[in-house]
Amino acid sequence: MFDLIDTITSAFYRNMIHDERWRLWLSGLELTLTVTFFALLIGLLLGLTIAIIRVTYDSSAKPNPILIILDRLAKLYISVIRGIPMVVQLLVWALVILASSRNSVLIASIAFGVNSGAYVSEVFRAGIASIDKGQSEAGRSLGLSYAQTMIKVVLPQAIKSCLPAFGNEFIALLKETSIAGMAAITDVTQIGNIIRGRTFDPTPLFFVAAIYLILVLFLEFLIRKMEKSLSKSDRSTGRPVAKLKRKGIARDD
Repeated sequence: MFDLIDTITSAFYRNMIHDERWRLWLSGLELTLTVTFFALLIGLLLGLTIAIIRVTYDSSAKPNPILIILDRLAKLYISVIRGIPMVVQLLVWALVILASSRNSVLIASIAFGVNSGAYVSEVFRAGIASIDKGQSEAGRSLGLSYAQTMIKVVLPQAIKSCLPAFGNEFIALLKETSIAGMAAITDVTQIGNIIRGRTFDPTPLFFVAAIYLILVLFLEFLIRKMEKSLSKSDRSTGRPVAKLKRKGIARDD
């Protein structure tokens, strides 16, 4: 028993304390979270834009030529991104598209964000499609434009219904960033490999696994809190259309 404790303590000291290696771990964690955060923003904005284009096209009886072109491009984007492995996409961005850039964090953020946008767009689209058409029609009948109806009536309900799917995508995005080292980023995984090469000890790999596990558990906790908060808010305020009428934003019949 004491031998096991001594072995664990010794491994922890070699890989975390010696030569202030904990600073390396913190720097790697900072880069991992930075890439994940900016990739998440890019993925949400891109995914929402693509979803609105496709939903608008599907709901239009006679779409105009511009909308038709945008819808075709959106479908092509989704097919290409979902059909190519993330590792290959990252290498293409790092070695071809943004080869002249020295900002590896920017390259990785764009690569992961563009990849995530394809999946987020389908989540958004499914969420919008799940909302009863009566909600949209009610919003339009109360004097709201198509954009106002989408922003104030449809999207709030769609986001609530798709929050678990969004949570899964965000967690998947965080774990995918473990390959960011291929774009010359010293993230958590890369730091683990660097320290392993110095100590000839596989223990850093367990540290990497533990860090990602803790981050994922924390995200799951936040998502559960958000789900509870949104459900309470929904019960207290009622449906968006009724809420808009109470606030005087929409016209009465």
